Amino acid sequence: MFVRGAEKSISFLWFVIFLGAVCGSLIGDILGDSLSILSFLKNSYSVGMSTPIVLNLKIMVLTLGLNFNINIMTIIGVIMAIILYRRY
Repeated sequence: MFVRGAEKSISFLWFVIFLGAVCGSLIGDILGDSLSILSFLKNSYSVGMSTPIVLNLKIMVLTLGLNFNINIMTIIGVIMAIILYRRY
């Protein structure tokens, strides 16, 4: 018995969004490499910190950094993942 929407969790939504972003990015790279007319799909834009933050506490060193590489197909993959999540 399948209950639509009642058993969906937020963590599964984030997983689906992450999976859509990864698949979209891979598809964009493959299409950009194989067809020269679609080379704009390979162009990615970096969002985040260029250098990580290093916190030295004498007993341990913490290195914190976050960087996202976003291209057009990543955004399309996320949108498709959200649509599929809401539909099913």
